[in-house]
Amino acid sequence: MTVVAGVDSSTQSCKIVVCDADTGTVLRQRQIPHHEGTEVPPGMWWEALRAACDRMMRDVEAIAVAGQQHGMVALDAAGQPVRDALLWNDTRSAEAAGQLVGELGGPQAWADAVGSVPLAAHTVAKLRWFADHEPELADKTVRVLLPHDYLTWQLRGGDPDTEPTTDRGDASGTGYWSPAAGAYRPDLLALAFRGRSPALPRVLAPAEIAGHTPGGRLVAAGTGDNAAAALGLGIGDGDVVVSLGTSGTVFTRATHPSADPSGAVNGFADATGAFLPLVCTLNAARVLDATAVLLGTDVSGLEVLAAQSPAGADGLTLLPYLAGERTPNLPHATGSLHGLRAHTMRPHHLARAAIEGMLCNIAEALDRLPTVPHRILLIGGASRSRLIAHAAATIFGRTVTVPNPSEYVALGAARQAAWALRGGPRPPRWPTPAGTEFHTLAAGVGAAVRQRYAEIRDTYYP
Repeated sequence: MTVVAGVDSSTQSCKIVVCDADTGTVLRQRQIPHHEGTEVPPGMWWEALRAACDRMMRDVEAIAVAGQQHGMVALDAAGQPVRDALLWNDTRSAEAAGQLVGELGGPQAWADAVGSVPLAAHTVAKLRWFADHEPELADKTVRVLLPHDYLTWQLRGGDPDTEPTTDRGDASGTGYWSPAAGAYRPDLLALAFRGRSPALPRVLAPAEIAGHTPGGRLVAAGTGDNAAAALGLGIGDGDVVVSLGTSGTVFTRATHPSADPSGAVNGFADATGAFLPLVCTLNAARVLDATAVLLGTDVSGLEVLAAQSPAGADGLTLLPYLAGERTPNLPHATGSLHGLRAHTMRPHHLARAAIEGMLCNIAEALDRLPTVPHRILLIGGASRSRLIAHAAATIFGRTVTVPNPSEYVALGAARQAAWALRGGPRPPRWPTPAGTEFHTLAAGVGAAVRQRYAEIRDTYYP
């Protein structure tokens, strides 16, 4: 049996799965938590990856890393970080993003150039903030990597003389690589970094080999977390994935690049040579976590409470902008609760409102995709709740399919590792994940909840 490994280095943790390269069967897996925060030492990811790999790598012939997108890793000439990495969910760069949009000539100019309009999350905006607020450290920066690039480079030995690599999927989230042209835009990098031109990782083809570990294992290109999830799920035309992690993402596969001047749809590339139009929100599972804390319970307890409230929570509505928001672009927004009356000021109504508010925000993201979904796949930790899955079908007004639980980001990375090991024009054929369909349990209620949500949102954030 040929054995491969895939890594998911996310905001919350490092997960590794070890798989049969021929069938995709998961042989073993492990998870190591990451420290919280919106800026973290990159070495922390490497320590977690090494811990996750401990005693897991026997017989493994190839490995690939999928990582959280957009994070800015700035290295000096010795290959050491000059500051902690700024993560996707760090919103201090919101003003910088607005500056960049104006300096290039507006949203359409950016959409045409790189398929996406800069927001606080994008690396290009973080570089502008870095240049303006920490110029001495910016001057020491000779390379800029993404989180998955950094870990792939470390797996290969982390030698300053070794050229780091990335892939088109993760590069497409920087704001200075064009999916349509398949090339970096050095002019946009220099614009963002105030004239500085640090070295960037070489962009590999989907099945290209990045190198080898010091022990001789093949290291594949790796990719961003959403592109890896698409690969792990094996999505096809008409499939839309809704991922409920700390953030929420909605994405689909496309054969042509997209360029949305509104900035809502990110025109990313995928990990197979196609494209991955994607909408991202900052608030998904974090809404459930925060509400559970407020109610003195955990997420499981929150679901028990929510089950005691009817769909629509008797009119209680939560705007879930607890971390600001990326889509819609409201980096300084706050959450708010509406419809409070004596009979709605109950824990079970608040629990239901938290779930529905999160899903209304996701539903608006879903509406922005340039495709009519034939099938909606619901993944992420929150999707494992039957109540949330039914609520999603109600709010979306469509049947949703929840694939059987698996670490699909890490699984996609493992599939890429198998592809790089075996070669060929297409990734290996692994079985399509089985799943369970969920249908709305309250016809018409979902539309009413969404209308009430939209009216409140428009009142506060027109």
